[in-house]
Amino acid sequence: MIQFTNVSKTYPNGVQALKGVNLSIDKGEFVAILGLSGAGKSTLLRLINQLIDTTEGEVTVNGVAVNRATGKTLRNVRRQIGMIFQGFNIVKRMSVLSNVLSGRVAYNPTWRTVLGLFPEEDKQIAYRALKRVDILEKVHTRASELSGGQQQRVAIARALAQEPLVMLADEPVASLDPVTTIQVMNYLKKINREDGITTVANLHHVDLALKYATRVVGIRAGTIVYDKQMKDIDKDNFLHEMEQVYGRRIHSDEVLGDEE
Repeated sequence: MIQFTNVSKTYPNGVQALKGVNLSIDKGEFVAILGLSGAGKSTLLRLINQLIDTTEGEVTVNGVAVNRATGKTLRNVRRQIGMIFQGFNIVKRMSVLSNVLSGRVAYNPTWRTVLGLFPEEDKQIAYRALKRVDILEKVHTRASELSGGQQQRVAIARALAQEPLVMLADEPVASLDPVTTIQVMNYLKKINREDGITTVANLHHVDLALKYATRVVGIRAGTIVYDKQMKDIDKDNFLHEMEQVYGRRIHSDEVLGDEE
């Protein structure tokens, strides 16, 4: 589903965020990306939907080389990729329904989206997405009136409304309390299992990676230094193995810095 081939990324300020990354992610996997702040996790995620472009190498999604795609081809592949952000990225002055319908923008002509004239079919898709994350009762509520956890559930519903093949989650629970964190991660895992949506999540919580992922990838200084399927991980030895990712002994419940 996702393939990185010799991918490097150097920013204009000279910082090399990724160095010759080779990574293949299969359809339906739930991949947790671990690493310190500045390791390259966000860069890796943003290259998948081309929020930033590569310096070297190739990134393909569902057979399309996204770093070489332009115009309609790039728009179509982005439509297949939902993204959830740490800061929710919802429009707080708009209703919950309007926020979720923004996930249907790529399926409609510009005039419809500007006027907010989404067809009934799109509204039904939005209702179903909200129901999946148990927040349908807030459909007409102004987003600013929601709690942080509720806002993130709206963000998940918006991504679901795209009917994506891939779900990217960039520190989706970093701003949430422990109870809400579990709720949000449960929704992401449920969607991954029931819909077969390939999920890639940047996490700072090692214990969440162990609980929810089917595979753990560790990045250190722009290089992949750890990559194991969950079935091959010895959980009793996992924290010791994470020393190669974090450079020191860590605790299972430790929150390891802010996103780069």
